[in-house]
Amino acid sequence: MIGTGAFTSLGFQLNDLKNPVAILTLWILGGVLALSGAFSYAEVGTAIKKSGGEYIFLSHIYHPLVGYLSGWISLTVGFAAPVALSAIAVVTYFPFANLPLKWTSIALVGLITLIHTFSLKTSSKFQNISTLLKIILIATLIIIGLILPKTSGTSFTEANYFTEITSGAFAIALIYVSYSYSGWNAATYITEEFKSPKKSLPVALIGGTFIVMVLYTFLQYIFLKMVSISKLTGQLNVGTIVAQKMFGDSVGNLFSLAISLLLISGISAMVWVGPRVTSSMAKDYPLWRLFQNNKNEIPKKALWLQFSITTIFLLTGTFEQILIYCGVLLTLSSALTVLGVFVLRKNKTHNSSSGFKSPLFPFFQILFLLFSIGMIFFALKQYTFETIMGVSNLFIGYGTWLINKKLI
Repeated sequence: MIGTGAFTSLGFQLNDLKNPVAILTLWILGGVLALSGAFSYAEVGTAIKKSGGEYIFLSHIYHPLVGYLSGWISLTVGFAAPVALSAIAVVTYFPFANLPLKWTSIALVGLITLIHTFSLKTSSKFQNISTLLKIILIATLIIIGLILPKTSGTSFTEANYFTEITSGAFAIALIYVSYSYSGWNAATYITEEFKSPKKSLPVALIGGTFIVMVLYTFLQYIFLKMVSISKLTGQLNVGTIVAQKMFGDSVGNLFSLAISLLLISGISAMVWVGPRVTSSMAKDYPLWRLFQNNKNEIPKKALWLQFSITTIFLLTGTFEQILIYCGVLLTLSSALTVLGVFVLRKNKTHNSSSGFKSPLFPFFQILFLLFSIGMIFFALKQYTFETIMGVSNLFIGYGTWLINKKLI
């Protein structure tokens, strides 16, 4: 989960929101929504114990076409677009060389893809070590930031608070924050690789999401405490600006380098998980059969397919366009999965199962669905082109579904 958004999206949020309390509310709300999704996915995932995430869930709950289109979203956008965004952030944060943004990003993603073609053990070690180092870095930044006196001059008051949190800009900013929390559902894509999914899946989903929510909220507080809003507005490398303010240019550049290197683990996680959806689809649909796992259960061809799509994003889109484009589609897909909790609870077989049960049902499900609908509505209103492009992608996916039906 911990990746690009925590270090980059604040600058975009500050374009329209100026109240720091509203900003912190945004991050807490984003965390609560991610937790609401995690509760729901834990219930669905322990009822349908198969890898593949939304592709498997929606195929089972609704209809194979719905699952296929969700898998299509994952195949074309769900992982490739965030990988592209993360690669851009890594290169942007790198402080010691003026590297060509797009081509360096492509080379970086290619290298990580290559690492994941070796073995599951290699992938696991690389992911665990880099994630641990990233959490240590963020915790260090938070602790030092809490100790240091405030230098931003920003007043944490409630002036214009209710005006901002009820505005369309707040809804759009929630898309950025939701992207920052994206990955809370990633464990469901590799369910079958857990030794005990019934126990491990809820812990991974809910425990991980809660920890990240605490880290993210405190991190944004430190950013706003140390640097003025005017200097952060519209900036992509917020972490660098804050680190330089806190430690001076030389030490700040070292923190920037550390952020750059450790954001690689976010890329690694998505490169690892995404192709598992494609390989799951390859088992069911002849058009994708080429992308099945090899003898070592590594989806090598699916890994390189995702790399190719990521390259297209890097060559054709801007950071903000890619974020909105993928954010709308991912919100739609996850909302349908959360809605699936209601369907499963009506199914007596699943209702009597010993799997995880979401607490306070249906409070968290309704909360998640209401905000998902609101985010899609405001995205359509403010980013009409990107939203229409996202919907058009579904029509292309439907075309490939029809081709598959003819090949079966």
